[in-house]
Amino acid sequence: MTKWNVENIPSQSGRTIIVTGANSGLGRATTSALARAGGRVVMAVRDLNRGAAVAATITGDVEVRELDLADLSSVRRFAGEWNEPIDVLVNNAGVMAVPQGTTKDGFETQFGTNHLGHFALTNLLLPRITDRVVTVSSTAHRVGAIDLDDLNWRSRPCKTWAVYGQSKLANLLFTLELERRLASDGSAVRAFAAHPGYAATNLQSHSGNRMMNGLMAVGNKLMAQSEQMGALPSLFAATQDLPGASYVGPDGRSEQRGYPTLVGRTAAASDVEMAKKLWTASEQLTGVSYPSLAR
Repeated sequence: MTKWNVENIPSQSGRTIIVTGANSGLGRATTSALARAGGRVVMAVRDLNRGAAVAATITGDVEVRELDLADLSSVRRFAGEWNEPIDVLVNNAGVMAVPQGTTKDGFETQFGTNHLGHFALTNLLLPRITDRVVTVSSTAHRVGAIDLDDLNWRSRPCKTWAVYGQSKLANLLFTLELERRLASDGSAVRAFAAHPGYAATNLQSHSGNRMMNGLMAVGNKLMAQSEQMGALPSLFAATQDLPGASYVGPDGRSEQRGYPTLVGRTAAASDVEMAKKLWTASEQLTGVSYPSLAR
């Protein structure tokens, strides 16, 4: 039996999809597959020149717009300039294991980019979204923990992988609470999450540590799957009929490689009360609130 792949993507003709971080890695592969299936894909990228260069290599209807998730003014500008329906928002962009730093708004870099930037973007665009929101998490959520008193790691040692794990756990809690709110409002919009397993992308080359970069480069060659395979869970979540808050990942051992299937998550990622508390904290940090979608 043939497993689900890009050939199984239904026609996306007439649909508008926004993909953040679309100029490389998983975002590039996601954009290419959805455009090839007939969708109009908007590449939301930090570097317009790089985005345009990638767009020129993709067959289909693609458009490049500027978005820096590490800058809330950029997020607000992107959302403010959008005035048409969106079928799917794919929250794909992210940073991994980067040196300690802060975003333009003073948030810890990984938490601010991976979670807070997408939190603000989603809520600002939500009145325009008609079908679904897909947020890319990671198996690293399993090592994450949420400390509501120190979400930006100001009073704790900032350990790179612990910070990344927190941001990916936050992605899943965000999806859980977003789906709860949408369902409570009677909205037809659904929230899903996905993870790529171990995929070879440029995420593994920005740690600021030459030895770590070298080890991850070797891992990419020996163990990782391609970005095209890594994008399949996001594509599955973006195009298939699934229960709300579904989490999609590879079907292989330890969810590191393989074809898309529904996967589990940790108890921490299923904590409804923590999801609510994180949502409230995220609203306070970003100044962006959930819009009422009762309909």
